[in-house]
Amino acid sequence: MRNLKKIATGFLLLMTIYSCSVSKEARGLKKQINGNWLLQTITTEGINGKVTATIFNEAPFKCFVGSSWNFISNNSMGNYNINASGKECSSVSRLIRWSIFEPRGAIKQFQFKRLDDKKNAMDNDEGFRLEIAGLTDNTMQLKSHITFEGKSAAYVYNFVKK
Repeated sequence: MRNLKKIATGFLLLMTIYSCSVSKEARGLKKQINGNWLLQTITTEGINGKVTATIFNEAPFKCFVGSSWNFISNNSMGNYNINASGKECSSVSRLIRWSIFEPRGAIKQFQFKRLDDKKNAMDNDEGFRLEIAGLTDNTMQLKSHITFEGKSAAYVYNFVKK
């Protein structure tokens, strides 16, 4: 009976570890994303005209163009920095916690949460998920699907590695 309990406990421990683990592919994506990036352009799909939306609950769309992002894969932390420009764009430096989300049978997603100065999650502990539309050693394209005027649309974030 004692051996059966040990086996059952060991099995539950292994299942817990397995269920919390990240796939080999996701670990590879994290390694590839690791480092310093420049958000070079943001384009739209399914939206005509000028975009004035606030993104990531932080700043207007255009303020993120030229922002620098840092991702540290071994602790899933990072940050982004927005430079001040004009009246609309204030200087912002924001800590983030990031990871790879692996929806079953779907494209892997980059997810992050904004953090305050004490490293607590902001935005009611909700974060942001963006489809990994493309990733090479020097470029990364993330896509945020939205609804615009009742139709499917997307913001496309084009990064280059520094």
